[in-house]
Amino acid sequence: MAKHSHNILELARKGAMHRVQELKAEIASLMKAFPHLRYGSAVSPSMPDAVEEGPIRRQQRKMSAAQRKAVSARMKKYWAARRKAQEG
Repeated sequence: MAKHSHNILELARKGAMHRVQELKAEIASLMKAFPHLRYGSAVSPSMPDAVEEGPIRRQQRKMSAAQRKAVSARMKKYWAARRKAQEG
């Protein structure tokens, strides 16, 4: 990494801080103009008091031992057929 003078780095830090403040002000003005954005994109503007729900997670189904054994047998048969087809 190139070495920069302390003055240049200080100016870059001040510029970055200023830009962060500008972005925060812009976000605040957008929230004031569009209050429904606070709840996420899933909520329509006609329902500004609605609360966004958390992400929907699908429940994982657990396989029984018999199901795992059946899948294992099926996959062994599948891969054996693939190897046989590759060989000749």
